[in-house]
Amino acid sequence: MAKFTFNMPDVGEGVAEAEVVEWHVKVGDTVSEDQHLVDVMTDKATIDIESPVDGVVTEVAGEVGDTIAIGAMLLVIEVEGDAAEEADEVEAESDAQVEQVTEPEPETASEPETVAEPDPEPAPEPEHAVLNHSKVLATPAVRKRASDLGIDLGEVKPAADGRVRHADLDAFLSYNSGGGFSATGASRSDEEIKVIGLRKRIAQNMAASKRNIPHFSYVEEVDVTDLERMRADLNANRGQKPKLTMLPLLISAICKLIPDYPMINARYDDEAGIVTRHGAVHLGIAAQTDSGLMVPVVKDAQARNLWQLASEIGRLAEAARAGSAKSDELSGSTLTVTSLGPLGGVATTPVINRPEVAIIGPNRIIERPMYVTGPDGAERIEKRKLMNISISCDHRVVDGYDAASFIQEMKKLIETPVLLLSE
Repeated sequence: MAKFTFNMPDVGEGVAEAEVVEWHVKVGDTVSEDQHLVDVMTDKATIDIESPVDGVVTEVAGEVGDTIAIGAMLLVIEVEGDAAEEADEVEAESDAQVEQVTEPEPETASEPETVAEPDPEPAPEPEHAVLNHSKVLATPAVRKRASDLGIDLGEVKPAADGRVRHADLDAFLSYNSGGGFSATGASRSDEEIKVIGLRKRIAQNMAASKRNIPHFSYVEEVDVTDLERMRADLNANRGQKPKLTMLPLLISAICKLIPDYPMINARYDDEAGIVTRHGAVHLGIAAQTDSGLMVPVVKDAQARNLWQLASEIGRLAEAARAGSAKSDELSGSTLTVTSLGPLGGVATTPVINRPEVAIIGPNRIIERPMYVTGPDGAERIEKRKLMNISISCDHRVVDGYDAASFIQEMKKLIETPVLLLSE
């Protein structure tokens, strides 16, 4: 028997370490070649690492949430005879077979089982007068519970011995359920959840963004009545094309304006002191998944028409939700759009996706009566569809005037939607 040390393989260009997300084997397990050993996460993707040899696991490095450097020991496998030499050759030829996998849900600590002491069975309630509150006999626990519930103990019928117990309080509550004495919710035990994997990466990125970037936000109200009417017309005549949501239309407006506002579509390397204004618009679309927030990227958004944008957004969103998005589909964005759809609220102050310098957030569409000017110049009241658009910018790179001007120009395009279809 010989021991084969399997080191953390090189899982990507420029990656120096990886976080253990989930072990699929433990010490003592028998493994076979190509068996799934462990999931690890880099800053680019989640990776499935497989065994290069057959054998028995004798040692593993680290627990879930630990970070292991590339080239450091990942686990030790006891192998038969010459298999160790063959394993060395396998490792020399290839670090490991890796493939993208779905981000697992963080394991939650199980709730401890709580066993409550049974209350004594209440004795038959005799006919008697309610005791004066100051003379009510009860334990401190019963008094505290009654106080928390706002119950006057003098109103509670005690047991035959004149003492009010928890069972007597329960009986009082059951007969007075409409009096506001019932608990507003069930009691639950505390639980601890280890922050790992994608959730940990999101936490680190958001903290770094807020720590390093001086954010400022600007919000403007936009009338989308005509835009929504045009979208309905386009969808009614789309044939086999994908259904248009509001997002492709907003992206089209953004891409039309970027040449005049290049500082919005930029990335800032604050260590090198260099701002790169990007010619192409690689638009990140923040998408909520079961595993957490992911940002798939629509590459070269400026070169796509409305239908192509709709198709690519749908494809990327589905890949993100299924956990099958590739690393290059989740990186390289130059500007991000984030939307909560119908939950979008009145306004948002989104956090910038560092090292980008701006993020745009459309909010919920609402209907409201508005004064509008008719063709005859007279004002009248109409029901209109309104939406707020938020933008957060890096104040080191983008001035407030530029951000406001960009959103005002975007407002003009949206409120005159025929301009979106013109060259």
